Order: sequence, then structure tokens, then C-alpha cells
Amino acid sequence: MTLRKADYLFFSIKIRLIRISKKEYQTLHDLIAELREQNHILLNQVAALEQEVSSLKEEIRLLKNGKNSNTSSTPPSHDFGRSNKKSLREPSEKKQGGQKGHEGTTLQMSEHPDETIEYRPSVCVHCGEILAAEESKFAYRKQEIVIPPIIPKYIEHQSYSCTCKNCGKTTKSETPDHLRANIQYSSDIKALVAYLSVRQYMPYERIAEFVKDLLNLPISEGTIDNFVKDMARKSEPVYEIIRQKVESSDVVGGDETGIKINKKKGWLWTFQTDTLTFLAASESRGFQTINDLFKNGFPYSVYVTDCWAAQLKVKTKAKQLCTAHLMRETNNFIDAIDCSWSKEMKQLLKESIAFKKQMHKSDYFRENSERDRFRDRLNDLLDSDYTGKHQKIKAFIERLRKNRDSILTFLYYLKVPPDNNGSERAIRNAKVKMKVSCQFRSLSGAKCFAILRTVIDTTIKNAQNVLNALTNIAAMEYAAE
Repeated sequence: MTLRKADYLFFSIKIRLIRISKKEYQTLHDLIAELREQNHILLNQVAALEQEVSSLKEEIRLLKNGKNSNTSSTPPSHDFGRSNKKSLREPSEKKQGGQKGHEGTTLQMSEHPDETIEYRPSVCVHCGEILAAEESKFAYRKQEIVIPPIIPKYIEHQSYSCTCKNCGKTTKSETPDHLRANIQYSSDIKALVAYLSVRQYMPYERIAEFVKDLLNLPISEGTIDNFVKDMARKSEPVYEIIRQKVESSDVVGGDETGIKINKKKGWLWTFQTDTLTFLAASESRGFQTINDLFKNGFPYSVYVTDCWAAQLKVKTKAKQLCTAHLMRETNNFIDAIDCSWSKEMKQLLKESIAFKKQMHKSDYFRENSERDRFRDRLNDLLDSDYTGKHQKIKAFIERLRKNRDSILTFLYYLKVPPDNNGSERAIRNAKVKMKVSCQFRSLSGAKCFAILRTVIDTTIKNAQNVLNALTNIAAMEYAAE
């Protein structure tokens, strides 16, 4: 009830006071006072609710702008809608399609075809004369590529014995050590199965179907699982070499992403460089996982990462926060609440990234006034008074203050990138695997995937053939046996 209505009620009652007793008058007076007090309480509650609604609307705007698949920690299924997706990439002046200087590829004819079919005219299409006795001349050629039916090759290894006439004893020849059963699959088939599972993300059931239909080989899902585990075991020496090389690298990027392990939450970690990718599966997202893998941290490395607390604890020569993550957050504040401070921070990051592209090698090893100006601008922004700003912006600024020495590190090291996109690409494969297979059935299965994917991704980064690399690993262990 508003004050106007309460006053009107009071006026109406006052007109009738002439006809009521003193006791009734006092009762009505108390009622009116109570109504006025209730009205005052309700007005205060409405004001508080309006303020809360306004705050919640602002929170929703922040969530809609920031908590979507444009961030590394939020899957696309959590997006509010496609209209909320925004890219950090700015429009360029380049035209769409292939750029000048880009080398295209085309299908080339073979100079030595495996089979040649000749088509010689037998009858003149003009007069009907028989042309069998006439000499024909070459006109043109065309080629098509076909895949012949794949027939498995069965190689029988026969052992013979021979009795010596001199001593009378019998000597029996031995078959190769890797032949442990009367019949078994070769190492290249094991490598192919691991390739289909880990590189091409195929589930076991589809691998069995593929091998049966294309290779005419019967194979069970249990055998496929054994092959993947065996290939992971054989790859462990290579896996350890990659880990050691990553540990001693100049620049290392680190990140982690969630995976499902037997219906529970698990994590796939990556530590990568330009030429190496190391992956590890774990049930924990804590610092202990990193410490178990790299006890000394990365003492010779500049470590590129996001602001996850476990990542920031790693011992390194220096750190670089991912500017792509920072710019996503500034975009969120700009779009949701038109934050002027965020606009300045975003502009600073954009200009510093553009400046790095123009820097020469010698600029990193001498005094650079332009680089110093970027550092001074950053300090001015971080030290500015943020009283009255939104709580999330305050938390963001405070986080940057604690890590101010890790924001512009890329301007001081030639090989240090301003973002951690390389690590995000490295862990994206786990998300594809999750979409296909939904989960890993066990932690050991997730670790097998991490080992094999480490070998595969490192092979890809070095422009080598993945299937050949896996086949070589399988064959090398056989040779060692």
C-alpha cells in the first residue's frame, strides 16, 4: 500500500470519527499507524530487491559475454547462444581465399604407371573402313588411381632340425624371438590399430569393423585394447626422452583440460614447445601433478600459461601470462558494463603484440625506449585507483598486480609468444576423443592415450609420417628382443 492510499484511508476514516466512540477512535488510529509502518517496510524491501535485480542483470551480462567457448575452460555446450560468440581476431585487409605466394597442390600423373591399357581405333568413324592394318599414333593419356583389394599376407616360419653324422646329436633352428604364438599379428598391424585409435579417434568397435572390411582380417575389441596398451608400453622410452627435452627447453607452454575417466572427473595436462608435445593424464588438477612430472620445474624456461594457481607455482626462469585469456576478460567487461579501464588494458595488449611483430632480433638485447613505455603504461594502469569498480574487475586487476612481471615478458624474449594457443591446440585432441568415445574406461587407458598422443603430436610437429613413426617403434622393440 502506498502512502497516498494510506492518507486517503486516513481521511475517509477521519470523516466518520464524529460518529464513533473514543475507544473505537484509538483502535483506528493504531491500525493506521501499523499500516504506515508496514508500508514503509515494504518500500524498503522493494528498493532492496530492485538493487539486487540490477546487480543480477549485470552478473548475467558478464556471464553471457565471458563464460562461453571463447574461453579455454568453458565447453561449447555451456554457451548461451551463437550470438554471444566473439573472436579476438581483428578484420584484416587481405582478401578471402588463397593468398599470393601460396603454393597449391594438384594431383600428379605417375611417370611409371603400374598398368597400361591401350585403346586403338578399329573402325573409321567417318566411312566405316577397317583400320586393323593401319599404323596408330599416340594421341593423349589419362590416369586413374585405384586401390586393389587388400589381401592379408600370411608368412609361415618353419623350423628344421638336422642330425650331425659326426657326433650324432640333433640341432634345431630357432624362429625369430618375437614369434611367441603359433599365429599372431605383425607389428605393423599393431601400429595401425594404435594409429586408428589415438590419431584418428576411432572407437574399438569401428576399428574392428574397418580392419575386417578393408584388410579382410578378423580382430576382436579385446585384441585391439591389448594392441593399444602394448604400443603405449613400447613408446615409453620415447615418451621419457620427450619429457626430458621439454624440461630443458627455452620456452614451454603449459595447460590442462578436463576429461572423463570411468564416469569421474580427470585431467589431461600438456607441456609443449614448438617441436615437442608432452601429455600426461591425471585424476588431479593440483600442483602435485606438475611436481610429480617435473620435480625441478622448468629452471631454464620461460613458462607460458594462464592464471591457474597450480601453473603459477611452477619454478621457472620467467613466466608469460596468456594475453589471449586476458583480452577475453577485458572484452567481457567492455561489452557487459562498458568498463573504460578494460578498454585501456585491451588497447595496451594489442599495441604491445603488434610491436613485437615489428621487433628485430637485436631489439631484445639492448635498451628499448618503446618497450619501456609499454611497461610504464602497464604499471600506471595497474596502480590506478579502482575504487567503485565492479567486484569482478577489482579481482581481475588484483590478479594482474600480483603477476605484473609476467604480462609483457614476450617483449623481452625473442621466442616467447604472447599467448598460449600452442598449448590449447595440444589439449584440443582430448576434447575430440571425448566427443567420440565419451570417456576413458580407466586411468591406465587415459595414460596410454597420453603416451601415444605425445609421440604422435611430436611427430606431426616435426613434419614426419605418423604411421611410419609408430611402425618403427613397434619394429625397434622387436629387434631389441
